[in-house]
Amino acid sequence: MKIAIISVVSLSGDTGGAERLYAGLTTALSNAGVDIDLLQITSDESNFEAIKETYLKFYDLDVTKYDGVISTKAPSYLVRHRNHVCYLIHTMRVFYDMFESEFPDPDRVLLDQQQFIIRLDNAALSSSRIKKIYSIGYEVANRLKKYNFLESEVLHPALLFESFKSGEPGDYLFMPGRLHRWKRVDLVINAMQYVKNPVKLLIAGAGEDEKYFKSIAKNDSRIEFLGRVSDEELIDLYANSLAVPFTPIHEDYGYVTLEAFKSCKPIITCEDSGEPAYFVKNGINGFVCNPNPNDIAEKIDYLFNNRNKVIEMGRNGKSSISKITWPNIAQKLIETLGS
Repeated sequence: MKIAIISVVSLSGDTGGAERLYAGLTTALSNAGVDIDLLQITSDESNFEAIKETYLKFYDLDVTKYDGVISTKAPSYLVRHRNHVCYLIHTMRVFYDMFESEFPDPDRVLLDQQQFIIRLDNAALSSSRIKKIYSIGYEVANRLKKYNFLESEVLHPALLFESFKSGEPGDYLFMPGRLHRWKRVDLVINAMQYVKNPVKLLIAGAGEDEKYFKSIAKNDSRIEFLGRVSDEELIDLYANSLAVPFTPIHEDYGYVTLEAFKSCKPIITCEDSGEPAYFVKNGINGFVCNPNPNDIAEKIDYLFNNRNKVIEMGRNGKSSISKITWPNIAQKLIETLGS
């Protein structure tokens, strides 16, 4: 069986969780004996005309030489093939759950654009050519049901590599990821002013809102921005941390959660953080807080003062993700494409 994974590449070339999913999925399917091609198609979301052209590009994509296709994030699922499974990373969130926050006072043009995208997605995802929709998490599945009235089966992606290790709880919090407003790094930066213990906050990564986050942290010597770090540095930073704050808004998935748990570190997340709040069991493998700095600071102080609890929570976290593996995911997709 020759299968194509339809991947979506951003115009900027930025990489993140989606690219790790593509790599993990490609390797897993190949290891399972599938002849696999990863088709990398650029998506231009710089303006609405470009978005429409991108949708058309995927609709017109010639995949007739393949026995099956696996589409992923928007708008790859517009691809047409008789044997099509969608492993949905996400639709274009700016037209869905983030529309109101990004456009608090939308005009008729914006509202029409939103409805146009939703109608296109509905038509593509409800097509009889798609045998089944899997989603990467409950946040994505619930969003698909709320806006598109479509069901999907949750299939959590595994980590790309298994080299994470655990160390003794350190004196710093580690916060890796894209520095974007939807990740709400500012929640943790602002929480630091209420933390009573000598805890540092190490922030790794880069992104569109890096300058803003640095501006609000500049008066706190305990906060350090590390920039991009290597995989080896990432592993060590996780291993020797006290805990990992991860406080995005309605996160689709977030490999940070799995990486922290694999490193035996508790996660501090928020009630409205999306998929991390499904993984974290409050007081068991981390904390699910109100999205305010005071509550987050309280949990940071608790962990600093209760190192044995940090170790216990970390072990619970690692145990909770033990069944999320790429071979299991590959087998499920192969069975669906072959049925």
